[in-house]
Amino acid sequence: MRCPNLILLYVDNPLASATLYSDLFGKEPTDIHPTFVSFTLESDLMVGLWSKHTAQPTALTTGGGGELCFSAADEQTVNLMYQQWTHKGCRVAQKPIMLDFGYTFVVLDPDGHRLRVFHPKS
Repeated sequence: MRCPNLILLYVDNPLASATLYSDLFGKEPTDIHPTFVSFTLESDLMVGLWSKHTAQPTALTTGGGGELCFSAADEQTVNLMYQQWTHKGCRVAQKPIMLDFGYTFVVLDPDGHRLRVFHPKS
């Protein structure tokens, strides 16, 4: 069986969203079109930003229905990323906090997609 290799996020404006995600991923998109932008990450996982206005079939749900998660090396890195990402304009959904699985925070992109950074408990 093949493993999933693409996560699609439905966004209002893929080109505008690409600016934020390029900054968060620390890399430029690998594919750019007016209605679709994609990034290929080091793990070969791809993240696509597809216009919710042109997605076929029509996207029934956008933003907030899931999370794109990023692991961090330690709690200090979680705090640093929180400061950086909120400075970039991401809205805060959850400030850094210790939960059952580890130290984490959640911010929202302009379309309401949840972006979680965490350092797992040992």
